[in-house]
Amino acid sequence: MSNFAIETVGLTYNFGSQTVVKDLSLQVPKGSIYGFLGPNGAGKTTTIKILLNLLKSPADQVFIFGKDINSNRIASLKRMGALVEQPAIYGHLTGKENLVNRCILLGIRKSKCAEMLSLVGLTDAADKKAGKYSLGMKQRLGIALALVSDPELLLLDEPTNGLDPNGIIEIRNLMIELATKHQKTILVSSHLLAEIERTATHVGIINKGELLFQGTINDLHSLSKPTIKIETNDLEKTSAILINAGAEIVQKEEHTISITFKNKEDMGYLNTLLVQNGITVYAISKERKDLENLFLDITSKN
Repeated sequence: MSNFAIETVGLTYNFGSQTVVKDLSLQVPKGSIYGFLGPNGAGKTTTIKILLNLLKSPADQVFIFGKDINSNRIASLKRMGALVEQPAIYGHLTGKENLVNRCILLGIRKSKCAEMLSLVGLTDAADKKAGKYSLGMKQRLGIALALVSDPELLLLDEPTNGLDPNGIIEIRNLMIELATKHQKTILVSSHLLAEIERTATHVGIINKGELLFQGTINDLHSLSKPTIKIETNDLEKTSAILINAGAEIVQKEEHTISITFKNKEDMGYLNTLLVQNGITVYAISKERKDLENLFLDITSKN
């Protein structure tokens, strides 16, 4: 049995003479929130369309729950729900009517609608015309439509695109709830790195159709060495004392200096050393590179 909800093996896809996805080997573990990261135009949406069999992939390159998507198309799609680009919503129908319509199409009991509306927090707006919904509400209705068939795997393409901060938090919390309480596997694509950092358990970074990194969120962080950021009243003197003590300076800014983090004891020692030498230390903290900088590091190496 495959432990992966999604696995692609050396997937390559061309539009005419242009290679959009190149030798892509994704491995999305069951029960994970997999952040599929990359700049706009990196090949994320194309990959998601291939995973949904909307674009045809060569045989034995795309596996959903261990089975080739081409030879198990219907069975695979029954286990998947998706929100790609904008949700397909009828604006003249209410939120509830949109869901009832989907239930009829899929042959699902209509009582499922109330459950879905509650899950995505739209119970109070059930009888409101969907055309009058805010962007965040439309996205949540889109996710409800994707979830109505109770799929095990959810593919969300930039679900927080164009949302206000409240909408973003709502979608984020919903994803975490779906994965933890409802045991869904979620592949979520985004170019917003901080967003993925808050929700994902696993990350794949794609640029120009190529996978540059894949692993757990901790694997990603371990690529970046932590630093100590120090703000003092005299940077020149601080710098001299630190160099003299064998510290490795990473970056100097207007009011702060960053050095390589060795361990907590070293950090305490350097703090004491600065104070003993008459330096006023305004702030000292351990810092990690955020995903933004990590991403730049990884993509620039390519």
